[in-house]
Amino acid sequence: MSPHSNPDSHPTLVLRHFVAGAPMRLVAYGDMRFTDPKVTSGTNPKIRKWLAEKIGLERPDALLLTGDMPYFGDRKTDWEEFQRETASWRSDGFPILPAIGNHEVYFDHAQGISNYLDNFPDIERHRYYSALLGSVEVISLDMMQSASPRSDQGRWYLSQLDHIPPSVEFVLILYHIPWVADTQSQLVASLPSKDALLLCNALEARLDHLHAKVVVFSGHIHNYERFERHGVEYVVTGGGGAVPYPILFRGSHDLYRDSGFPVYHYLTISIRDHQLHGEMWKVINPDAPESALNVEKKDSFTVTANPSVPAKSQIKTRPKSKPR
Repeated sequence: MSPHSNPDSHPTLVLRHFVAGAPMRLVAYGDMRFTDPKVTSGTNPKIRKWLAEKIGLERPDALLLTGDMPYFGDRKTDWEEFQRETASWRSDGFPILPAIGNHEVYFDHAQGISNYLDNFPDIERHRYYSALLGSVEVISLDMMQSASPRSDQGRWYLSQLDHIPPSVEFVLILYHIPWVADTQSQLVASLPSKDALLLCNALEARLDHLHAKVVVFSGHIHNYERFERHGVEYVVTGGGGAVPYPILFRGSHDLYRDSGFPVYHYLTISIRDHQLHGEMWKVINPDAPESALNVEKKDSFTVTANPSVPAKSQIKTRPKSKPR
């Protein structure tokens, strides 16, 4: 996109087998760091592989990934391991909608991006994009590109928010760096980042005019956090297998209060009858043998759609936009 062109306001991708108003089941998670299973520093190959297989068994209608899928994004061998450990995802045929994290570009940025785009054909080589799934729109943003309102991505993002299709009840935003973070992450890791705050502030400035409800999914923190602000749910889901980060103290604004550690987990998101219901599933016994692993529900939240959203989509087919 040229810096002087008009930003595209249409959904980048329209997945037409999703019908507005129909029930839908999604899974979201991130921070796996797929790599050689012999590597046990920085990633847990047993938990990582087991969670990937467990998610395949969930058979979601679509899978949302919050970034840091490979350990080293410039290594084709790490992506090959990703393909092996997630084979069930492709055999089930559900669309996979990812976001770029910092590990996607370790250490050679250009090679990492090339590998990322090669491994996620559903996004048609877009680094940032939107996908229309019936009554849901997914907006995935690239943390490696500027989010300034004058940048290509920033202008595109604002245009997307200003032109959400009338059929959409829920907007799900993917961005690797959290937009809202717990007290410990603010003090120790200086999170959220400048770009994350820009994106968050732009969203919240438009909430009075946005007919859809919004949930923002992030990763980067290898734990689970959840916040609600101005009617938006901000969920940090970074428990996919990367080395877990303890949260020693949680601020009062964090709605997840359990002190158990580690928090390897994934989220299921069910959408039915104008409600979105999210559940966090935590690995109960991560030190157990793989055959004895299991999960338990440790958190849940419900978001109700605004009542004025029409039930049927009026969006029309449009030519595909150029890759970003």
